[in-house]
Amino acid sequence: PRQMLADQEYGGHASIHDDSMAEKLGFRAGPIEGPTHFSLFPPLLERIFGRDWYERGCISSHYQNMVVEGEEVRAFAELPAEGTTRTKVWAQKADGTPVLEASASIGPDHGETLLEARMKALRPPEKLLILADLHVGMKGAEEERVRMDPDQNMGALYPFSLNQKLSVITENSPWYSGSDNPWGRPIVPLEMVSVLAEYSNRKAAFPVKGPAVGLFADQEIRMIDGPLFVGEDYVIRREIAALSESKRTESYWVRSRIYDRTGTKQVAEMLLNHATLKHSYAGYAEAAKA
Repeated sequence: PRQMLADQEYGGHASIHDDSMAEKLGFRAGPIEGPTHFSLFPPLLERIFGRDWYERGCISSHYQNMVVEGEEVRAFAELPAEGTTRTKVWAQKADGTPVLEASASIGPDHGETLLEARMKALRPPEKLLILADLHVGMKGAEEERVRMDPDQNMGALYPFSLNQKLSVITENSPWYSGSDNPWGRPIVPLEMVSVLAEYSNRKAAFPVKGPAVGLFADQEIRMIDGPLFVGEDYVIRREIAALSESKRTESYWVRSRIYDRTGTKQVAEMLLNHATLKHSYAGYAEAAKA
């Protein structure tokens, strides 16, 4: 895959996708953003589930190892029994290193997704510092109105357009740029649903302390009445779904519900685990001891 986030900026600083920032934090280079790998799966999942995948599909993914630009990634899917609405998918590097594992399913009855199972197993965090002011159930400060036009630069978090992405996307489809598809208009690629759902997220104003650097650790994208369309207006409402902690990270899980332009009909949903690196926050070790 190609790296398109080297110039990403948030909180007034470079992100983990910048090579020098990544190296400062102990990584060998700026990693490819996790949902970039989602573009590998629609051809496999369309073969398994047909057009239902685009309208009612859900991918629920745990990211396992980072990938840098130029590394080869392969996607796999288990062929489920006829009539089954759920399967397992995964991606790995050429040498077999796991990149992600995920459940893939068709709604409305998805059963327990991979991330629902992972959230259920979370232990309550002991003492959060970066996320001390967040609580489960906290809502975003405002409704966010979003859209994605073909040549629209998606802003500081995503400094590129859909057309620029399509010129380097791992698995392209004429459905992403033309109207010759079952819905008669271009659809937003699965990985770009993540961009559509995230580019305005600063408006939620969740009180995360900083500067600190984060990465996507888990991500679920679910279509309820999909697909999402290029050039269409949507409304996003966010809330904190869970808080968690590991030795290296503090995490906040955000559920972003995507509605049609009227804000009355939900069409999609994203669950995203933002893992914030403790050692990227100045004075973390000292403050944690206090």
